Amino acid sequence: MSKKIIVAGGGHGGIAAGAILAENGYDVTVYEKSKREDMGYDWTDIFDRKGLFVCGMNMPAEDKYLFKNDMTFFNPSRTKTVKQHVPADQLEIQMERKDIYDHIIAHAEKCGVKFKYETAVEAPVMLGSRVAGIKTADGIEYADLVIDAAGINSPVRKDLPSCFGIQHEVEKYEQFYVYRGFFNKTAEVEGDKFRVFLFFEDKLQVCWIADDGTHTDVLIGRFEPFGMDEVEETLESLRRVNPDLGTELLRGGQFVNIPVRQPLGVLVADGYAAIGDSAFMTVPVIGSGIANSLKAARILADTVMGDKNGLYNADTLWKYQRGFYKNLGNGLAPLAIIKLMMTKFTPRELDYLFEQEILNSDDMTIGADSNSLWSFVRDMLDPTGLKKKFSGVMKDFNVMVKVTKMSSKIAAVIAATNAMPLKYDRTLVNAWVKTYNACFK
Repeated sequence: MSKKIIVAGGGHGGIAAGAILAENGYDVTVYEKSKREDMGYDWTDIFDRKGLFVCGMNMPAEDKYLFKNDMTFFNPSRTKTVKQHVPADQLEIQMERKDIYDHIIAHAEKCGVKFKYETAVEAPVMLGSRVAGIKTADGIEYADLVIDAAGINSPVRKDLPSCFGIQHEVEKYEQFYVYRGFFNKTAEVEGDKFRVFLFFEDKLQVCWIADDGTHTDVLIGRFEPFGMDEVEETLESLRRVNPDLGTELLRGGQFVNIPVRQPLGVLVADGYAAIGDSAFMTVPVIGSGIANSLKAARILADTVMGDKNGLYNADTLWKYQRGFYKNLGNGLAPLAIIKLMMTKFTPRELDYLFEQEILNSDDMTIGADSNSLWSFVRDMLDPTGLKKKFSGVMKDFNVMVKVTKMSSKIAAVIAATNAMPLKYDRTLVNAWVKTYNACFK
């Protein structure tokens, strides 16, 4: 009899992992609260296409995607800009979120994955200290392994026993409250097609305006909830400096929460593995996580298939945890430190970082380009590189203190991830995750 796998929630990574497992003879069912036609927000998303290849998927049809424009970042006073320069081999693709789901779900169904839509997952089912299934409105479903792909506020993760050491709730500065809408385009703008405004109007927020050829894509993101009155006020301010941003909302207009934090410290337990937004696998600076989730899906599926005894306990699943951190998490954790420290800068201090060219094109590429990420981290850890890169920092005491603290915290989190236990032992793992989580306080 084939082993039964439940994917709780329709996250991209969970479906992709399920597809690999189903193709290899496992009995895989995805339980998703939405209707099939409602899967995916009414907007476009950006991700590294290599994530598809890792999971054995083909590229979508050419009419379903575009290559993303490099972002141009504006300092708070809008006196200085810095532009990304993502290498050609790392260019991300931009697709409608619903088309992404169409592509991934069609592949999963071809591999043998079953889907149960309009079936909300309510909680995990526990047998002793093991996750043995899920509770839905229709009843209880048992499985040999539950893959948690139910998102940032996963009801499975949030109801796990605290002794697992798995963080239940999302804390302050760990999620972005986002408004996203697509408006009519009222002018042609030469040059920068993807404009990102940091601390726009001196508020702790990020806004972008992306010219998609026929319309303008607007995002407003903050660390605190906000409503339509504040959206309208911000849109009016954006229109004053972006003549292409019209007033007619064509589609979208949604509020969502996006994780912008370090990956979950503990990803596994007996009968349980978290992936995607449930495990906070987004890039902490920009919130994109589809590619990371797809790459994690391959690591998880290989780990499950490698467990020849079909135990799927924390000990055998720990290989997934270590594989994820080795390939992805070790880079995402330092980015979370950078994001947290950026929230501590004032608008004027951020202006200073731009004007002194302390922040440059390489730095603004780190969220999309792994090579630039590690180049940045090496500079932050190497005294010579740090001194060379941040020589201008020394002219401003407050900025110097904050940058130095950021450097030390990056070193601490890299040391912490490198000290992850080689094998699963609950006492050792719980002690380790406390050290890891403390790096982000």
